[in-house]
Amino acid sequence: MSRVLIIGAGGVAGVVVKKCAMLPEYFSEIHLASRTVAKCESLQAEVGKDRVVGVYQVDADNANEVADLIRKVQPALVINVALPYQDLPIMDACLETGVHYLDTANYEPKDEAKFEYSWQWAYHERFKEKGIMALLGAGFDPGVTNVFTAYAAKHYFDEIHYLDIVDCNGGDHGKAFATNFNPEINIREITQRGKFWEDGQWHETAPISVREDLDYPNVGVRASYLLFHEELESLVKHFPTIKRARFWMTFGEQYLTHLHVLENVGMTSIQPIEFQGQKIVPLEFLKAVLPNPGSLAEGYTGMTCIGTYVTGLKDGKEKTIFIYNNCDHAVCNAEVGAQAVSYTTGVPAMIGASMMLQEHWMNPGVWNMEQFDPDEFMERLNKFGLPWQVVECESPFKR
Repeated sequence: MSRVLIIGAGGVAGVVVKKCAMLPEYFSEIHLASRTVAKCESLQAEVGKDRVVGVYQVDADNANEVADLIRKVQPALVINVALPYQDLPIMDACLETGVHYLDTANYEPKDEAKFEYSWQWAYHERFKEKGIMALLGAGFDPGVTNVFTAYAAKHYFDEIHYLDIVDCNGGDHGKAFATNFNPEINIREITQRGKFWEDGQWHETAPISVREDLDYPNVGVRASYLLFHEELESLVKHFPTIKRARFWMTFGEQYLTHLHVLENVGMTSIQPIEFQGQKIVPLEFLKAVLPNPGSLAEGYTGMTCIGTYVTGLKDGKEKTIFIYNNCDHAVCNAEVGAQAVSYTTGVPAMIGASMMLQEHWMNPGVWNMEQFDPDEFMERLNKFGLPWQVVECESPFKR
């Protein structure tokens, strides 16, 4: 059985639904649920009721409600593309009903801008005993970058020593200020302290304080800033020879100026304030007034470049490779009506789901992407819209 229940109806979910709908040989039935059923109905109308055969309203914060829906639909797999706050309730529902689980971003509590895998890794034994599998972080970063690292370890290195994941959006959407995925999650992520792994411990930096100017293939030189990203946590655990692991993301000066102003006036805060007799969270209000990331696709030009610089030893000699993908915003829009940031998250989620359903990747418990053989996944990236390149090069980092 290859029936799936997709929870979420935002920009990434739209890509997942449309890519799954194109592949009936992998996904026999698609069911779609969200807090706002009208969004589900809109996606169903786009791809057809013969492919999205059921749409439902569900509160993904409520594990019992999700479990009831799973019992109704009886899917083989739940694809969670809702909010990271909802990972644990959906995992609880899958555990209760005995259904496999996949997500694209790790859990974080709503009242604290902190994300780590400990909460989800704690489910491992229970999922294993139930005979079901959870695949965590099956987007691009995390996700494909984890698989890139596993591919490098399998085919290019005897030991990995240095890892630098780089994420560049070289596109232009024409807006004064907008985020390419959920504004609330995006801004929480980039305004927290940076963190990287070196010499067996974590080191912290002030937010957006460490910069490298990197030359991205088919994009050019862009200012890149050190952030913490969740795949670092799993990669240093599963590749213990890593001496240093870092994550970098590009931001333009206009974006950073707007962000700093919003921070300075308190609009990025997640602490509730009193406003006209009710409690509101400033960041949630800001999300409501910013452009919907799903609306950015039309007219979005340029490319993304996301990849992994890996330095290590092969036959006793040190070398560096760069594994990367370029993704064109306009091409993504022409195919599925989405911008490239949604596309690069949604396509890997679809591929990860197909790998589970076909039992290429299937093992009871809770797992990260790099813990499975990377080869078939890498082939499917090439086949389904995210072709990659490998080049041997010098490390571009000054430190």
